[in-house]
Amino acid sequence: MDYRVDVRKLELFNEMAKEGASNVSNHLNQMAGLNTEIEVSKINFLDMEDVKTHLGEHEQVGIYIQLQEPPHGYVLFMLDPKGSKRLAQGMVGDMGGGEAADGLFTDMERSAMQEIGNIMTSGFIDGWANVLDTTIDMSTPSFIFGPASDIVDKMGGWPDEEIAFVIDSRIVATDTDVDVTVYTFPNLADLVGLIQGIDTDTDVQADSTASDVI
Repeated sequence: MDYRVDVRKLELFNEMAKEGASNVSNHLNQMAGLNTEIEVSKINFLDMEDVKTHLGEHEQVGIYIQLQEPPHGYVLFMLDPKGSKRLAQGMVGDMGGGEAADGLFTDMERSAMQEIGNIMTSGFIDGWANVLDTTIDMSTPSFIFGPASDIVDKMGGWPDEEIAFVIDSRIVATDTDVDVTVYTFPNLADLVGLIQGIDTDTDVQADSTASDVI
């Protein structure tokens, strides 16, 4: 497999991420009643052996899905617990009362965070699919709350790859800041194959508008 990629095509993923993030912000505003904005700061590639160090040991909320079509692998959203709870409460309101089984989230709040994760994931993944002119089916989102470095193991272990494709994003709400980091763990051969098929003249802005993403 030839892993060489035209460097001009990497910018397309940055544009897709920005379009997906904009759509996520709009839907969170509608669903949770929050005045939110999402800023995509940068895209990085990390060695897999450095990912746990990057995640750290502090408790985080993890919401992940498995990609069931190329490029396969996983997409993992990591969020600050307190900010996540505010997002969940904004969606469920008074219906979210009850005992927090995991020490922070009620069952309804956990479900709300899964739905938020579904919205965020769909926004990003559908942005890729639009530009690639393909479909990328995915599993329903799963919710994990605990030490950040344990979350990848809980979601099914490490992908058999050397590199993690990482998008760092931040959600900013009126009364609270919620830090969001998006980790994608694709099958590298599948990912490169899809990237190589991208037309460098593709107008990402037109192909992945907010109305098309979700």
